[in-house]
Amino acid sequence: MNESTKLINPSATEAPFPDMVWIPGGEFLMGSELHYPEEAPAHRVRVDGFWMDRFTVTNREFSRFVEETGYVTLAERPANPDDYPGALPGMLAPSSTIFVKPSGPVDMHNHYNWWVYVKGANWRHPRGPASSIKKLVDHPVVHVAWEDVEAYAKWIGKELPTEAEWEFAARGGLEGAEFVWGDELTPGGKQMANTWQGEFPYRNTLEDGFEYTAPVGSFPPNGYGLFDMAGNVWQWTADWYQEHGRIDSPCCTALNPRGASREASVDPRQPGAQIPRKVTKGGSHLCAPNYCRRYRPAARMAQPVDTSISHLGFRCIAREAKG
Repeated sequence: MNESTKLINPSATEAPFPDMVWIPGGEFLMGSELHYPEEAPAHRVRVDGFWMDRFTVTNREFSRFVEETGYVTLAERPANPDDYPGALPGMLAPSSTIFVKPSGPVDMHNHYNWWVYVKGANWRHPRGPASSIKKLVDHPVVHVAWEDVEAYAKWIGKELPTEAEWEFAARGGLEGAEFVWGDELTPGGKQMANTWQGEFPYRNTLEDGFEYTAPVGSFPPNGYGLFDMAGNVWQWTADWYQEHGRIDSPCCTALNPRGASREASVDPRQPGAQIPRKVTKGGSHLCAPNYCRRYRPAARMAQPVDTSISHLGFRCIAREAKG
């Protein structure tokens, strides 16, 4: 730990777990007025200091959790038919959602043109039942629903970051920057994250070298020493989803990073599906300039807590240090 970190946080003399980075906390401008409407309005938020995982949780680390606890993820269990009245029996089998690249241009308003529910897809089989993680142990774990990441965090003794904590950490000290590394997507022509190059969803030119997920740490870290805070996989946060413009309490648009409630987090466009949603951040290897420019710290996505998917993972934080 360098001297500047000690001055910012003199009580944090030792990280509570390996490969964690001290995030000093402070006040910052959260959100953006320049991109997708759910990012607005930009508003001042303050967060306290905390420790954050340097990398997203990998298949290697999640495997250790499963081996020691016998935990079975949501995607590996059949769904309860009482939770999904009217669902066809085939939809209740253990399954998860996988990206399948179409052969050519498709209707971009219908995401079912590239997202498919696949029986037998889960964290052990990230690209379908015939796949495995044998050669992906240092890739981020995917196909983990909210209760899965919550169980992992509890087991290891950590927590999930709030949306504000995650965004503050992702910015790496760059106030108002477009990306976690600055204002250019590819400075000097260099790919800074695992994203999609070409025409999504059917043509990926692979200029970054990866078709799917990349091993954690494959791209440069941000100003705080955190890797993959843009692209590769979306990351769960602890906050229930709510529009920035509809935050419950006026104080939350100023200096309070919390505020949304479980009840307010359901999707109003689907009144028949009262599944609450959490905020996810960071974008993924599927984000592309022509479709989803969400590889930015201000970007956010609402994710139903009962849903796992092939480009969503997580990282943890800790609020106390040793020493």
